[in-house]
Amino acid sequence: MVKIALLFPGQGSQFAGMGKAFFDDDAGTRALFEEASEVLGFDIASLCFNGPEEQLKLTANAQPALLIHSTIALKRLREHGIDSVLVAGHSLGEYSALVSSGCLTFSEAVHLVRQRGTFMQEAVPVGIGAMAAIIGLTIERVQELCDQKSTSPEHIVQPANLNSPEQIVIAGHKEAVEKVCQEAKPAGAKRSVILPVSAPFHSSLMKPAEVRLKAELDKTEFRDMKIPVICNVDARPNTNGDEARQALVKQVCAPVRWVETMQVLVDQKIEAVVEIGSGRVLSGLMRRYCPDIQCFQVSDPESLANTVAGLK
Repeated sequence: MVKIALLFPGQGSQFAGMGKAFFDDDAGTRALFEEASEVLGFDIASLCFNGPEEQLKLTANAQPALLIHSTIALKRLREHGIDSVLVAGHSLGEYSALVSSGCLTFSEAVHLVRQRGTFMQEAVPVGIGAMAAIIGLTIERVQELCDQKSTSPEHIVQPANLNSPEQIVIAGHKEAVEKVCQEAKPAGAKRSVILPVSAPFHSSLMKPAEVRLKAELDKTEFRDMKIPVICNVDARPNTNGDEARQALVKQVCAPVRWVETMQVLVDQKIEAVVEIGSGRVLSGLMRRYCPDIQCFQVSDPESLANTVAGLK
C-alpha cells in the first residue's frame, strides 16, 4: 500500500460552485450540507454554489464552506477504501484535519469555524490590518525586516505563514506591512504582494479573537485522534485531544509552520499526498518542496476518479 498523507486547505481556496458536483450525484453529500445549514442557521449550500463571491469570501462564511467541502471530499475518498497515516491542515484546515481524525464531529467543527471566522473578523477593524506574501527571501531575512519595522504596539508586523522556503506571508498593521513590502525588493526578494484578505491573521493583532475562541473551544469535547494530526503551531504529529485544543488556541496568533510540516511528511517517508477540498495550493507547495512525493487533489467526482486511479 502507498503511504499517504491528507492535506486540508485554508482560507483563500474557496470558490463559487464548490461542492456542487458532489451534491448533484450523492445523497450523503446533500445530508452533510443539510446538517451544516442547520448548525449555521442559513442555507450554506446556496452560498457555496452560487456565491456571490463577496459574501462567500467573508471570513465567517469562507471558513465553514471550506471545512464542509473538505469533509465531503474526504468522505467520498474513503468510500473508495483510501485513507492515510498522517493528516495536516493549513490554518482553518487544521479543523478539517481534526474531523478526519475523529477528534471533532462535523457539526462541532462547523460551529467552531463559524465562530472563529466571526471572532477573527471582529478582532481588527477593516482597513487597520493587512497581509502580504514575500517571495524569494529566507524566513530569517523576513523576520529581520519585520523586527525593524515593528516600532510600536500600533505598528506591528510579523511572519504569519511559513509556506515554503521561498514564500513567507507577513501580517500586522497595514502601514507596517507596506513598509516591509517596500524594503523586501532591495533586500533581495523577487517580489512582494499585498493579499486580498480582510484581517491580519496569525499575528498578535488577533489576540481578542484568541481569547473569545478559547472560551468556545473549552466548551467542546476533543477526543484523542485515530490518525496523527500535524499541528500548525509546532509542526509535530499529535494524537492527544487536549493538546489539539490548546494548539488551536495558540494557532490564532502564531505563524503556520508549513515548511516544517512538509518536512515531517518527508521524514515520515510519505509517498503520496492528497489535497482534500478546494484548490491546489498545498499540493503545489508539496510538489515543489519534494518532487519525489506524488501529489493528488480531490474536489469533485472527476478529480476523485483520477486520484483513486493514481493511488491504486
